[in-house]
Amino acid sequence: MTTPTLRVVDLTDPLGHQAARLFVGLGADVVRLAVNGETSTTAGALHWHAGKRVLTVDDLDQLDSTVAGLVNRADVVLESGPRAALRTLALRESDPDAWAHVAHVVVTPFGLTGPRRDWLADDTVLTAAGGMAWLGGDPGHAPEPPPREQGIQLAGTHAAIGALLALHARRRTGVGQLVEISAQEAVAATLETGAIAWIHGRSVPGRTSGVYGHVAHRVFRAADGYLAGGYSGSPRMWDDLLAWMAEEGEAEDLTDTQWQDNDVRWAGRAHVDEVVGRFVARRSARPFAEEARRRALPWAEVATGPALLENPQLLARRFFVDIDGPESVRDVGLGWESPGMPRPVRLAPPRPTTAAGAWPDPPSPTDRALRPRARTQRGAALDGVRVLDLTWVLAGPYVTKTLGEHGAEIIKVESQHRKDPTRFSPSMRLRPNAGIDDSGYFLNFNRNKRSLALNLRTESGQDLLRRLVPVVDVVVENFSPGVLAKWGLDYPNLRELNPDIVLVSMAGVGQTGPWRTAVTFADTLAAMSGLTAETARVDRAPQGLTFGLGDMVAANAAVLGTLELLNRAQGGHVDLSQLEAMASHLGTALLESQLPAGPAPTASPRIIRTRGEDRWLAVGAVPATVLRAALDDLAVEAAGPDPLDDLERHAVTCDAEDLAAQLQARGVPAHPVRDGRDLVEHDPQLSARHFYPVLEHPLAGPVRHEGIVARLSGTPGGLWEPAPLLGQHTDLLITELLGLTSAELSDLRAQGVLS
Repeated sequence: MTTPTLRVVDLTDPLGHQAARLFVGLGADVVRLAVNGETSTTAGALHWHAGKRVLTVDDLDQLDSTVAGLVNRADVVLESGPRAALRTLALRESDPDAWAHVAHVVVTPFGLTGPRRDWLADDTVLTAAGGMAWLGGDPGHAPEPPPREQGIQLAGTHAAIGALLALHARRRTGVGQLVEISAQEAVAATLETGAIAWIHGRSVPGRTSGVYGHVAHRVFRAADGYLAGGYSGSPRMWDDLLAWMAEEGEAEDLTDTQWQDNDVRWAGRAHVDEVVGRFVARRSARPFAEEARRRALPWAEVATGPALLENPQLLARRFFVDIDGPESVRDVGLGWESPGMPRPVRLAPPRPTTAAGAWPDPPSPTDRALRPRARTQRGAALDGVRVLDLTWVLAGPYVTKTLGEHGAEIIKVESQHRKDPTRFSPSMRLRPNAGIDDSGYFLNFNRNKRSLALNLRTESGQDLLRRLVPVVDVVVENFSPGVLAKWGLDYPNLRELNPDIVLVSMAGVGQTGPWRTAVTFADTLAAMSGLTAETARVDRAPQGLTFGLGDMVAANAAVLGTLELLNRAQGGHVDLSQLEAMASHLGTALLESQLPAGPAPTASPRIIRTRGEDRWLAVGAVPATVLRAALDDLAVEAAGPDPLDDLERHAVTCDAEDLAAQLQARGVPAHPVRDGRDLVEHDPQLSARHFYPVLEHPLAGPVRHEGIVARLSGTPGGLWEPAPLLGQHTDLLITELLGLTSAELSDLRAQGVLS
């Protein structure tokens, strides 16, 4: 049976462009409604709208009537922008029956409820409001958002996730629902240690010029460029890097016995980094990265956007999207290969259509019967879905965290023999005196999961894993490529055990290609993808991103790939490359390197200092006339030609909260720059929307957790259970799912299989 093509109405502004682009990548038929037309040949238009049909309307009244005419034939309606400017909520309210079948998704800066629901924001303001900007930049200087509008891209990605969740629920319930996305919450849920450092350790990570706070990685200057890398991870990472340096006679004193102790290295990191930095500085970046890959060390050249077009790994995996036109151009692709849009992908520029020609026929049936399942039901979108979680650290657990908070049953397979750093590494426990069962990092990203202790180094452990495959729907793994095949658990073998299985593999650069064995960390993937290079300024070298943005971007892509296959009800293999996911967030950079420069923006956002120690305010890009009028209304004297300069002089005497409210009341996007403590303790919007709910953990007690981003009206998700103790549910799961007896359990435990 052929899966019907999804029909998507696109009413997005930049806040939701990513969502509509992702649906193009899923092979959906996306019809964009544009008032008074849009340009179609700029880098921005091609990146965000290639592959769509564009229906131009003359005014907002015609827009409303056109939407009303299309909604009966649509599966998804996407709208984004300030709450007060949304059109579809009123249309839904006036004719709810017409919208009953639709996955209706709205993305706003701060959500549909709460005291700041009508506040305005661009990417700079959103990354400040969500705590992301705080983590970028240099100590003592203004915070810096991540490059290429990561905040609004995250919001759009969560909108696409929410739409697919609603479509999955529709297959069970027969009805659609409203999905709400707050862009501030999408950013706040992607911080890694920002808020949770405060929740668990009462610490506020500051700006570190891109030097990681919990792993020994950073950007180093090479002889002809820059490299990202370090020496964290397994002991082998340090041992092999040291051996390389010693071979070259450049290890200096690092071969001394004291430096072989990880705690000593961590305490003396500044000295170790200096020695490693001298070693790196004597070598060219690309040959160094190639040799590091050969030695299976986590290092990468900091690549520029145009250099991506020559990346052999991306070329081998046919990552790029070709866009037709008078001069064919190449854009970044999606973070995974969709069966609805198999690679290589070639798209047409946005092309016009008419209301009559958009979807002339009624929609094809889109629902298939779900397999009956006698499993826990929570009224969530993924009720009845069972997931075998073989992942560790951040990217993989973030995937299963997202699936779990929407009702999927997560079986986390872990072991004392494959020590997840988020349990076992002291630097990632965050809580004072925490052990392996109450690590703050682990608690946040592993709620709603059950723990099965299984030693996969034993044949019996691998056999038990194989026996679990027929009783699950999804397997998520982030082993090195080839590991599952050695156990007889690669995708062809899994299909023999379970024809409908969805396998999600999350290798750093994918399962295939010349770099497939590369060892990667979040910083090396950001470097390979071109994003690290975007952090450079004319007066400063590029910096790393001091939180795992790449891990969570990859996780979101994996969630989308998983939901797509679940909705197709056909099983499949999501061969996710974290590099491709990260590169897909490069925005328009690649196209801008190939096309003539468009008109320069008329205004730029800025982060300015306010009263108090290290307190800052983000001000969005608005026309100078708007800002000047706001400042005149606030009796701020015009001392120069640029009103932003006048605001900057005025702000140093003002409280950031008060000034933000004053500017917002006058139509200027603004928000205080939040640190982790601010998010949890002082943000009135997040508080009103209960974004940091509390779960009771048996060791840690009541603990706040980062909340859910996609809020579904009909099948809401939830945080039901705290993160498990290691092996907490082993006996229950083995007996419940596999029917083993007490005697068999005792025998397996005696053999060290259940440990």
